[in-house]
Amino acid sequence: MNGDAQSYLRPYARAARQYGGGFKSLLWASPHTQRQRFEALARAVDFSGKNVLDLGCGRADFLQYLIDRGTRPAHYVGLEALQELVDAARAKNLPNSLIIKADFVREPARMLVGADIVVFCGSLNTLDKADFYSALRHAYAAAGELLVFNYLCSSRLAGAAWLTWHKPQDVLAFVGSLSSRYRTINDYIDGDCTVAVERA
Repeated sequence: MNGDAQSYLRPYARAARQYGGGFKSLLWASPHTQRQRFEALARAVDFSGKNVLDLGCGRADFLQYLIDRGTRPAHYVGLEALQELVDAARAKNLPNSLIIKADFVREPARMLVGADIVVFCGSLNTLDKADFYSALRHAYAAAGELLVFNYLCSSRLAGAAWLTWHKPQDVLAFVGSLSSRYRTINDYIDGDCTVAVERA
């Protein structure tokens, strides 16, 4: 990633210059908190046998998690903007998967891969309000059945200058404008929330 990286990608690009395709380039606090978010996603949605699109997939750790827990998707597509993380994801050579180098914010048409379920895990955390809601709208349109995402829902976890958080009532009002069928999970990490939205 060069110096022209979009502002929401710069924190990841800086980390990737230091850590390459390692875990620290994902900017998670720890593997434990990453796993807690994965668990919340898996509680919200059954990914077994589905075509899954993972936006901002990093090293495809979520796919590895699903395989390890026995809820393997039929097919998995990951979009990732950083070459270092694309390379790390592809190096895993996970079954029935395709990793594409793409910026889902600037290239929303790349979301149109025929996915049943579209997922964001942590990849919304550096987006400003406009890009956050635009990404959700495009992802919902690209989902055949469900959109599921997590986001920072208070300032508690958004201490770094590059992190953004959103008021739950605002997010749910937006989600409700897309579909009346949605559910939330917010009992896993204080300050993080997971939302699953069914296609209307």
